[in-house]
Amino acid sequence: MKKSMCSLGLILALSVPDAEAVNREIRALFQPDPSQPSKNVFINKTPNSGYCASYPGECAQHNMFSIQLPVRFSSTRALYQGEVIPIKVPANWRRLTVTHTETQETETVEVRITGIGSNYVLSHPAHELVGISDVIEGHRKLWTSSSWVYAPAPCQYSGVGAYGPEHYRFFWKTPVEESCVKRTAYPIPSMYFETLDFAYELRTPNPLGMSSGLYTGSMPYTLGSLGDFDLGPLMTPDDANLTLDFVLDVQHTLKVEIPPGGNKVLLEPQGGWRSWLEQGRKPVRLYRDQTFNISASSRFTMRLECEHDLGFGSDCAIADGGYGGSVATSVSLPDGLTDSAGQPVRRMPLSRHAPTSPFQPGIYVDRKPGTLHFEMGERDTHWLINNAKGRPYKGNVTVIWDSEV
Repeated sequence: MKKSMCSLGLILALSVPDAEAVNREIRALFQPDPSQPSKNVFINKTPNSGYCASYPGECAQHNMFSIQLPVRFSSTRALYQGEVIPIKVPANWRRLTVTHTETQETETVEVRITGIGSNYVLSHPAHELVGISDVIEGHRKLWTSSSWVYAPAPCQYSGVGAYGPEHYRFFWKTPVEESCVKRTAYPIPSMYFETLDFAYELRTPNPLGMSSGLYTGSMPYTLGSLGDFDLGPLMTPDDANLTLDFVLDVQHTLKVEIPPGGNKVLLEPQGGWRSWLEQGRKPVRLYRDQTFNISASSRFTMRLECEHDLGFGSDCAIADGGYGGSVATSVSLPDGLTDSAGQPVRRMPLSRHAPTSPFQPGIYVDRKPGTLHFEMGERDTHWLINNAKGRPYKGNVTVIWDSEV
Protein backbone atom coordinates (compact mmCIF):
# COMPACT_ATOMS: atom_id res chain seq x y z
CA MET A 1 0.00 0.00 0.00
CA LYS A 2 2.86 2.39 0.81
CA LYS A 3 4.47 1.52 -2.47
CA SER A 4 1.31 2.40 -4.37
CA MET A 5 1.05 5.71 -2.58
CA CYS A 6 4.64 6.61 -3.43
CA SER A 7 4.05 5.79 -7.06
CA LEU A 8 0.94 7.90 -7.16
CA GLY A 9 2.81 10.81 -5.58
CA LEU A 10 5.50 10.57 -8.28
CA ILE A 11 2.91 10.59 -11.05
CA LEU A 12 1.26 13.67 -9.59
CA ALA A 13 4.59 15.47 -9.30
CA LEU A 14 5.48 14.72 -12.90
CA SER A 15 2.13 15.92 -14.14
CA VAL A 16 2.55 19.46 -12.82
CA PRO A 17 2.72 21.68 -15.93
CA ASP A 18 5.82 23.73 -16.69
CA ALA A 19 5.66 27.48 -16.84
CA GLU A 20 4.29 28.67 -20.14
CA ALA A 21 6.82 29.59 -22.81
CA VAL A 22 6.91 30.76 -26.41
CA ASN A 23 9.29 29.30 -28.99
CA ARG A 24 10.07 30.76 -32.38
CA GLU A 25 12.44 29.46 -35.05
CA ILE A 26 14.88 31.76 -36.83
CA ARG A 27 16.38 30.18 -39.93
CA ALA A 28 19.26 31.45 -42.06
CA LEU A 29 20.73 29.93 -45.22
CA PHE A 30 24.12 30.03 -46.87
CA GLN A 31 24.43 29.14 -50.53
CA PRO A 32 27.41 30.42 -52.53
CA ASP A 33 26.51 33.04 -55.13
CA PRO A 34 28.62 32.85 -58.32
CA SER A 35 27.74 36.46 -59.12
CA GLN A 36 29.11 37.65 -55.74
CA PRO A 37 31.96 35.27 -54.82
CA SER A 38 33.27 37.55 -52.06
CA LYS A 39 29.88 37.85 -50.35
CA ASN A 40 29.95 34.93 -47.94
CA VAL A 41 27.06 35.59 -45.59
CA PHE A 42 23.93 33.89 -44.34
CA ILE A 43 20.60 35.08 -45.71
CA ASN A 44 17.73 35.29 -43.25
CA LYS A 45 14.90 33.02 -44.43
CA THR A 46 12.54 33.67 -41.52
CA PRO A 47 9.24 35.10 -42.83
CA ASN A 48 8.37 38.57 -41.58
CA SER A 49 5.37 38.87 -39.32
CA GLY A 50 3.91 41.80 -37.43
CA TYR A 51 5.17 45.28 -38.26
CA CYS A 52 7.37 44.42 -41.26
CA ALA A 53 4.66 42.27 -42.79
CA SER A 54 2.28 45.22 -42.61
CA TYR A 55 4.83 47.85 -43.70
CA PRO A 56 7.46 46.10 -45.85
CA GLY A 57 8.56 49.37 -47.45
CA GLU A 58 9.42 50.94 -44.11
CA CYS A 59 11.39 47.89 -42.98
CA ALA A 60 13.25 47.59 -46.28
CA GLN A 61 14.27 51.25 -45.99
CA HIS A 62 15.68 50.68 -42.50
CA ASN A 63 17.04 47.16 -43.21
CA MET A 64 14.80 45.60 -40.56
CA PHE A 65 12.71 42.48 -40.33
CA SER A 66 10.39 41.48 -37.55
CA ILE A 67 8.69 38.62 -35.76
CA GLN A 68 5.32 38.90 -34.07
CA LEU A 69 4.62 36.70 -31.05
CA PRO A 70 1.21 35.99 -29.48
CA VAL A 71 2.27 37.43 -26.12
CA ARG A 72 -0.03 39.92 -24.41
CA PHE A 73 1.15 42.41 -21.77
CA SER A 74 -1.83 43.62 -19.71
CA SER A 75 -2.06 46.37 -17.13
CA THR A 76 -2.34 45.12 -13.56
CA ARG A 77 -4.52 48.09 -12.57
CA ALA A 78 -5.63 51.51 -13.77
CA LEU A 79 -2.88 53.89 -14.90
CA TYR A 80 -3.03 57.28 -13.22
CA GLN A 81 -2.01 60.58 -14.74
CA GLY A 82 1.78 60.88 -14.79
CA GLU A 83 2.55 57.14 -14.53
CA VAL A 84 5.10 55.63 -16.90
CA ILE A 85 5.47 52.62 -19.16
CA PRO A 86 9.20 51.95 -19.53
CA ILE A 87 10.08 49.59 -22.38
CA LYS A 88 13.43 47.83 -22.38
CA VAL A 89 14.66 44.99 -24.58
CA PRO A 90 17.93 42.97 -24.85
CA ALA A 91 19.60 45.30 -27.35
CA ASN A 92 23.16 44.29 -26.46
CA TRP A 93 24.85 41.46 -28.33
CA ARG A 94 24.36 38.04 -26.77
CA ARG A 95 26.20 34.87 -27.74
CA LEU A 96 24.92 31.35 -28.24
CA THR A 97 26.43 28.13 -29.49
CA VAL A 98 25.05 26.34 -32.53
CA THR A 99 25.94 22.68 -33.05
CA HIS A 100 26.04 20.65 -36.27
CA THR A 101 23.31 18.05 -36.03
CA GLU A 102 25.55 15.25 -37.36
CA THR A 103 29.21 16.09 -36.75
CA GLN A 104 28.65 17.95 -33.44
CA GLU A 105 30.94 20.76 -34.64
CA THR A 106 30.14 24.01 -32.88
CA GLU A 107 30.12 27.66 -33.92
CA THR A 108 29.16 30.91 -32.20
CA VAL A 109 26.21 33.09 -33.19
CA GLU A 110 25.46 36.53 -31.76
CA VAL A 111 22.03 38.13 -31.64
CA ARG A 112 20.61 41.43 -30.47
CA ILE A 113 17.13 42.95 -30.52
CA THR A 114 17.10 46.04 -32.74
CA GLY A 115 13.44 47.01 -32.57
CA ILE A 116 10.31 46.62 -30.47
CA GLY A 117 6.66 47.23 -31.20
CA SER A 118 3.10 46.18 -30.56
CA ASN A 119 -0.48 47.35 -30.84
CA TYR A 120 -1.73 48.86 -27.62
CA VAL A 121 -5.46 48.57 -26.94
CA LEU A 122 -7.22 50.96 -24.54
CA SER A 123 -10.28 50.29 -22.41
CA HIS A 124 -11.91 53.38 -23.98
CA PRO A 125 -11.31 55.40 -27.15
CA ALA A 126 -8.34 57.72 -26.71
CA HIS A 127 -10.29 60.83 -27.71
CA GLU A 128 -12.92 60.09 -25.03
CA LEU A 129 -10.22 59.66 -22.38
CA VAL A 130 -8.86 63.14 -23.13
CA GLY A 131 -12.26 64.77 -23.77
CA ILE A 132 -12.03 65.67 -27.48
CA SER A 133 -13.56 64.35 -30.70
CA ASP A 134 -10.52 63.93 -32.97
CA VAL A 135 -9.22 60.34 -32.92
CA ILE A 136 -5.56 60.90 -33.77
CA GLU A 137 -5.38 63.99 -31.59
CA GLY A 138 -6.72 61.86 -28.75
CA HIS A 139 -3.74 59.49 -29.04
CA ARG A 140 -1.35 62.44 -29.14
CA LYS A 141 -2.78 64.14 -26.05
CA LEU A 142 -3.05 60.91 -24.05
CA TRP A 143 0.73 60.85 -23.60
CA THR A 144 3.05 63.66 -22.56
CA SER A 145 5.38 63.08 -25.53
CA SER A 146 2.71 62.77 -28.24
CA SER A 147 1.60 59.53 -29.91
CA TRP A 148 3.57 56.27 -29.96
CA VAL A 149 4.88 56.72 -33.48
CA TYR A 150 7.37 59.10 -31.84
CA ALA A 151 9.86 57.01 -29.91
CA PRO A 152 11.20 58.40 -26.63
CA ALA A 153 14.99 58.48 -26.36
CA PRO A 154 17.08 56.42 -26.54
CA CYS A 155 14.68 54.53 -28.81
CA GLN A 156 14.35 55.85 -32.34
CA TYR A 157 11.59 56.50 -34.85
CA SER A 158 11.21 53.77 -37.45
CA GLY A 159 8.27 54.76 -39.66
CA VAL A 160 4.54 55.14 -39.75
CA GLY A 161 2.05 54.10 -37.08
CA ALA A 162 -1.50 52.84 -37.45
CA TYR A 163 -4.40 53.67 -35.18
CA GLY A 164 -8.08 53.42 -34.46
CA PRO A 165 -10.20 54.91 -31.67
CA GLU A 166 -9.00 52.39 -29.05
CA HIS A 167 -5.73 51.09 -30.52
CA TYR A 168 -2.36 52.28 -31.79
CA ARG A 169 0.29 50.22 -33.60
CA PHE A 170 3.91 51.34 -33.23
CA PHE A 171 7.44 50.11 -33.79
CA TRP A 172 10.66 51.63 -32.43
CA LYS A 173 14.32 51.01 -33.14
CA THR A 174 16.35 50.10 -30.03
CA PRO A 175 20.02 51.05 -30.53
CA VAL A 176 20.95 50.61 -26.85
CA GLU A 177 19.78 48.49 -23.93
CA GLU A 178 18.03 51.20 -21.92
CA SER A 179 14.43 51.97 -21.02
CA CYS A 180 12.35 54.08 -23.39
CA VAL A 181 9.64 55.73 -21.31
CA LYS A 182 6.15 56.90 -22.23
CA ARG A 183 4.24 58.88 -19.58
CA THR A 184 0.46 59.19 -19.33
CA ALA A 185 -1.06 62.67 -19.54
CA TYR A 186 -4.53 61.38 -18.54
CA PRO A 187 -5.79 58.44 -16.50
CA ILE A 188 -6.33 55.14 -18.38
CA PRO A 189 -8.71 52.62 -16.71
CA SER A 190 -6.91 49.67 -18.35
CA MET A 191 -4.91 48.78 -21.44
CA TYR A 192 -2.92 45.94 -22.95
CA PHE A 193 -0.29 45.38 -25.60
CA GLU A 194 -1.83 42.90 -27.99
CA THR A 195 1.31 41.21 -29.31
CA LEU A 196 5.09 41.35 -28.95
CA ASP A 197 6.80 42.45 -32.17
CA PHE A 198 10.57 42.66 -32.37
CA ALA A 199 13.34 43.08 -34.90
CA TYR A 200 16.70 41.42 -34.49
CA GLU A 201 20.18 41.36 -35.97
CA LEU A 202 22.52 38.39 -36.27
CA ARG A 203 26.27 37.96 -36.38
CA THR A 204 26.96 34.61 -37.95
CA PRO A 205 30.25 32.73 -38.38
CA ASN A 206 32.10 32.57 -41.68
CA PRO A 207 30.20 29.87 -43.58
CA LEU A 208 33.28 28.99 -45.64
CA GLY A 209 34.77 27.44 -42.51
CA MET A 210 31.65 25.43 -41.67
CA SER A 211 30.57 21.98 -42.81
CA SER A 212 27.50 21.46 -44.96
CA GLY A 213 24.36 20.69 -42.99
CA LEU A 214 22.28 22.14 -40.18
CA TYR A 215 23.58 23.93 -37.09
CA THR A 216 21.06 24.46 -34.27
CA GLY A 217 21.04 26.33 -30.98
CA SER A 218 18.71 28.27 -28.70
CA MET A 219 18.64 31.62 -26.91
CA PRO A 220 16.31 31.93 -23.89
CA TYR A 221 14.76 35.21 -22.75
CA THR A 222 12.55 36.19 -19.84
CA LEU A 223 9.43 38.36 -20.19
CA GLY A 224 8.00 40.75 -17.65
CA SER A 225 9.14 43.24 -15.03
CA LEU A 226 12.94 43.11 -14.56
CA GLY A 227 13.15 40.50 -17.35
CA ASP A 228 14.83 40.71 -20.74
CA PHE A 229 11.69 42.11 -22.38
CA ASP A 230 10.49 44.54 -19.72
CA LEU A 231 7.44 46.83 -19.99
CA GLY A 232 7.59 47.90 -16.38
CA PRO A 233 5.84 46.74 -13.21
CA LEU A 234 2.38 47.81 -14.40
CA MET A 235 2.41 45.44 -17.40
CA THR A 236 2.31 41.66 -16.93
CA PRO A 237 2.82 39.19 -19.81
CA ASP A 238 0.72 36.08 -20.24
CA ASP A 239 3.91 34.11 -20.98
CA ALA A 240 7.00 34.26 -18.82
CA ASN A 241 9.62 32.92 -21.21
CA LEU A 242 10.64 33.19 -24.84
CA THR A 243 13.10 30.92 -26.64
CA LEU A 244 14.51 31.68 -30.06
CA ASP A 245 15.55 28.49 -31.84
CA PHE A 246 18.23 29.19 -34.43
CA VAL A 247 18.84 27.03 -37.49
CA LEU A 248 21.79 27.78 -39.77
CA ASP A 249 21.54 25.84 -43.04
CA VAL A 250 24.90 25.55 -44.83
CA GLN A 251 24.66 24.34 -48.43
CA HIS A 252 28.16 24.26 -49.86
CA THR A 253 29.29 23.75 -53.42
CA LEU A 254 32.15 21.44 -54.40
CA LYS A 255 32.26 20.71 -58.11
CA VAL A 256 35.15 19.65 -60.31
CA GLU A 257 34.99 19.69 -64.10
CA ILE A 258 37.54 17.91 -66.28
CA PRO A 259 37.70 19.10 -69.91
CA PRO A 260 36.56 16.62 -72.60
CA GLY A 261 39.23 13.97 -73.04
CA GLY A 262 40.97 15.03 -69.85
CA ASN A 263 40.40 11.65 -68.22
CA LYS A 264 43.05 10.15 -70.55
CA VAL A 265 46.51 11.38 -69.61
CA LEU A 266 49.51 10.59 -71.83
CA LEU A 267 52.91 10.86 -70.14
CA GLU A 268 55.65 12.16 -72.43
CA PRO A 269 59.13 13.71 -72.20
CA GLN A 270 59.48 17.45 -72.46
CA GLY A 271 59.42 18.23 -76.20
CA GLY A 272 58.10 14.77 -77.09
CA TRP A 273 59.94 11.55 -78.01
CA ARG A 274 61.97 12.91 -80.96
CA SER A 275 65.24 13.24 -79.03
CA TRP A 276 65.01 9.61 -77.96
CA LEU A 277 63.92 8.24 -81.33
CA GLU A 278 66.34 10.26 -83.47
CA GLN A 279 69.32 10.82 -81.17
CA GLY A 280 68.99 8.06 -78.57
CA ARG A 281 68.88 10.56 -75.70
CA LYS A 282 66.89 9.08 -72.87
CA PRO A 283 64.38 11.46 -71.31
CA VAL A 284 64.97 12.39 -67.69
CA ARG A 285 61.28 12.39 -66.84
CA LEU A 286 57.82 11.77 -68.22
CA TYR A 287 55.05 14.13 -67.26
CA ARG A 288 51.70 15.68 -68.09
CA ASP A 289 49.78 18.57 -66.57
CA GLN A 290 46.03 18.21 -66.66
CA THR A 291 43.88 21.26 -65.97
CA PHE A 292 40.47 21.19 -64.31
CA ASN A 293 37.90 23.76 -63.21
CA ILE A 294 36.83 23.82 -59.58
CA SER A 295 33.93 25.49 -57.78
CA ALA A 296 34.28 25.37 -54.00
CA SER A 297 32.81 27.11 -50.98
CA SER A 298 33.77 24.51 -48.37
CA ARG A 299 36.82 22.86 -46.94
CA PHE A 300 37.89 19.70 -48.73
CA THR A 301 40.69 17.16 -48.88
CA MET A 302 42.20 15.21 -51.75
CA ARG A 303 43.59 11.70 -52.00
CA LEU A 304 44.37 8.99 -54.55
CA GLU A 305 43.09 5.53 -55.35
CA CYS A 306 45.33 3.41 -57.57
CA GLU A 307 44.85 0.54 -59.96
CA HIS A 308 48.58 -0.24 -59.62
CA ASP A 309 51.20 0.57 -57.04
CA LEU A 310 54.70 -0.69 -56.34
CA GLY A 311 53.93 -1.83 -52.81
CA PHE A 312 55.93 0.97 -51.23
CA GLY A 313 55.72 4.74 -51.23
CA SER A 314 52.53 6.78 -51.53
CA ASP A 315 52.30 7.07 -55.32
CA CYS A 316 50.33 5.19 -57.92
CA ALA A 317 52.05 3.33 -60.74
CA ILE A 318 51.68 2.38 -64.39
CA ALA A 319 52.57 -1.12 -65.57
CA ASP A 320 52.66 -3.36 -68.65
CA GLY A 321 51.74 -6.52 -66.80
CA GLY A 322 55.29 -7.25 -65.76
CA TYR A 323 57.23 -4.09 -65.14
CA GLY A 324 55.95 -0.92 -63.50
CA GLY A 325 57.02 2.58 -62.59
CA SER A 326 55.91 5.07 -59.98
CA VAL A 327 53.93 8.16 -61.00
CA ALA A 328 53.94 11.09 -58.57
CA THR A 329 50.69 13.10 -58.50
CA SER A 330 50.45 16.63 -57.15
CA VAL A 331 47.96 19.47 -57.35
CA SER A 332 48.01 23.23 -57.79
CA LEU A 333 44.85 25.10 -56.82
CA PRO A 334 43.60 28.52 -57.95
CA ASP A 335 43.95 31.68 -55.89
CA GLY A 336 41.30 31.81 -53.20
CA LEU A 337 42.06 28.27 -52.01
CA THR A 338 44.81 27.75 -49.45
CA ASP A 339 46.32 24.94 -47.42
CA SER A 340 45.71 24.49 -43.69
CA ALA A 341 48.47 27.02 -42.96
CA GLY A 342 46.87 29.66 -45.19
CA GLN A 343 49.48 29.29 -47.94
CA PRO A 344 48.82 29.02 -51.69
CA VAL A 345 48.63 25.46 -52.98
CA ARG A 346 51.37 24.81 -55.54
CA ARG A 347 52.32 21.25 -56.50
CA MET A 348 51.15 19.73 -53.23
CA PRO A 349 51.80 15.95 -53.32
CA LEU A 350 48.78 13.64 -53.21
CA SER A 351 48.90 10.24 -51.53
CA ARG A 352 47.14 6.93 -51.80
CA HIS A 353 47.60 6.35 -48.07
CA ALA A 354 45.96 9.41 -46.52
CA PRO A 355 44.10 12.55 -47.55
CA THR A 356 45.75 15.93 -47.58
CA SER A 357 45.19 18.41 -44.81
CA PRO A 358 42.01 20.38 -45.54
CA PHE A 359 42.09 23.04 -48.22
CA GLN A 360 40.25 26.17 -47.19
CA PRO A 361 38.44 28.73 -49.40
CA GLY A 362 38.97 32.36 -48.51
CA ILE A 363 36.22 33.31 -50.96
CA TYR A 364 33.78 31.32 -53.02
CA VAL A 365 35.81 29.99 -55.94
CA ASP A 366 33.62 29.59 -59.02
CA ARG A 367 34.93 27.57 -61.99
CA LYS A 368 38.55 28.59 -61.51
CA PRO A 369 41.33 26.53 -63.13
CA GLY A 370 43.58 24.19 -61.18
CA THR A 371 46.16 21.68 -62.34
CA LEU A 372 46.94 18.02 -61.65
CA HIS A 373 50.62 17.27 -62.18
CA PHE A 374 51.60 13.71 -63.13
CA GLU A 375 55.32 12.96 -63.25
CA MET A 376 57.62 9.95 -63.47
CA GLY A 377 61.18 10.60 -62.29
CA GLU A 378 64.43 9.73 -64.05
CA ARG A 379 65.04 6.34 -62.40
CA ASP A 380 61.58 4.94 -63.18
CA THR A 381 61.63 6.46 -66.67
CA HIS A 382 64.93 4.73 -67.52
CA TRP A 383 63.72 1.48 -65.96
CA LEU A 384 60.62 1.37 -68.11
CA ILE A 385 62.47 2.32 -71.30
CA ASN A 386 65.13 -0.32 -70.70
CA ASN A 387 62.50 -3.00 -70.05
CA ALA A 388 59.97 -2.02 -72.70
CA LYS A 389 58.48 -5.03 -74.51
CA GLY A 390 56.40 -3.12 -77.02
CA ARG A 391 53.43 -3.04 -74.68
CA PRO A 392 52.01 0.22 -73.29
CA TYR A 393 52.47 1.07 -69.66
CA LYS A 394 49.14 2.13 -68.23
CA GLY A 395 47.08 2.37 -65.07
CA ASN A 396 44.11 4.16 -63.58
CA VAL A 397 44.75 6.94 -61.06
CA THR A 398 41.59 8.12 -59.32
CA VAL A 399 41.74 11.57 -57.72
CA ILE A 400 39.15 12.14 -55.00
CA TRP A 401 37.98 15.59 -53.82
CA ASP A 402 36.18 15.05 -50.50
CA SER A 403 34.16 17.75 -48.70
CA GLU A 404 33.46 15.52 -45.67
CA VAL A 405 36.36 16.84 -43.63
